Amino acid sequence: MSVLSGQARLAGLLGWPVAHSRSPRLHGFWLERYRIDGAYLPLPVRPDSLAPALHGLLACGFQGCNVTSPHKEAAFALCDTRTDPARRVGVVNTLVFRDGRIHGSSTDGAGFLANLRDHGIDPSAGPALLLGAGGATRDIAAALLDSGAKVAISNRTPERAAALTRLLPALSVIAWERRSAALADRALVVNTTSAGMAGTPPLKVDFSRAAPSLVVADILYVPLLTPFLAAARAHGLTTVGGLGMLLHQAVEGFTAWFGVHPAVDRELFNFVASDLAAS
Repeated sequence: MSVLSGQARLAGLLGWPVAHSRSPRLHGFWLERYRIDGAYLPLPVRPDSLAPALHGLLACGFQGCNVTSPHKEAAFALCDTRTDPARRVGVVNTLVFRDGRIHGSSTDGAGFLANLRDHGIDPSAGPALLLGAGGATRDIAAALLDSGAKVAISNRTPERAAALTRLLPALSVIAWERRSAALADRALVVNTTSAGMAGTPPLKVDFSRAAPSLVVADILYVPLLTPFLAAARAHGLTTVGGLGMLLHQAVEGFTAWFGVHPAVDRELFNFVASDLAAS
């Protein structure tokens, strides 16, 4: 274990909760690999404490942080500057502190596409259906649209789906009760909800009417094989887990905070996955 100096670079993850996240393990691996004097900390912050927490980290000399559920929209409002992709979808997940200012970006969409491509899947190969309408849904939807795919969303609460189409007018909406029937003509379906995370009820989808070529992806990675993915595999469908997205979306922040562009490779995947398998 490395010993921090008084000049250590610090970053972390703000969320509520954060105990499930493997981001500290992921960034810790990179810090060790590249022999960086720094640390990445889990920072559980209640929603009503986000603003003072962020400004406290800024005042304490942190390089920046990630934000996860439920903070992505609220953190967007607290940024001094935002990248174009973040402004487009109204959420951030990566914050960089520079010169007393908070700079926000959203890397989930790029991370999701990189994970698909790692599995040999062309994101623009056919129409996609996203289940959910949260912060990650927005970024993934925008990234898929930019890749050339036709994208629909389906959400339990129609009002949230409608709100997302106002941000991204190219999206279409499929009623929640039709989510399973819609799989017959889809190339990709993605669970962007928290349903199926360890300790939560699974997302119920009937894959019996899915096209045989359907790719089923989940952005969750605890457990590695979610109930959603297990149900898809039982029907012989190709699946893509969420861990690769976590790894790829982390590259931009690590580079900004610690000054090294890290590699996403099999050694990193196995290191983070081994912790999931043991939990």
